[in-house]
Amino acid sequence: MIKLIIKVLVSGLAILITSAFSIGIKTDGYSAAIMAAIVIGILDWAVNKFTGIDASPFGRGAVGFIAAAIILFITGKYVNGFDVSIIGAFVGAFILGIVDSFLLADKKTM
Repeated sequence: MIKLIIKVLVSGLAILITSAFSIGIKTDGYSAAIMAAIVIGILDWAVNKFTGIDASPFGRGAVGFIAAAIILFITGKYVNGFDVSIIGAFVGAFILGIVDSFLLADKKTM
């Protein structure tokens, strides 16, 4: 459980960093980024559970990259304070993929 909480907190920080460096993504603050991280995690789990596609931008090829961009775009529609354009979803998926590749997270936490 502690690993999951740490992963959500780090993911929220990664979303803040992504919104600072990318066009088309805007985050109102850390609480919106945490909420977005939770929604992204839930959508990622659901996509993986029902389709078998791992929405990881790197290491999973074009399908994972596109799935990550779609998840970001959908999250922007549901989380207040987290706005994502279509171009921002692709740029954000790329940046989050880079950040995710540096995280030493256990992929079996969810």
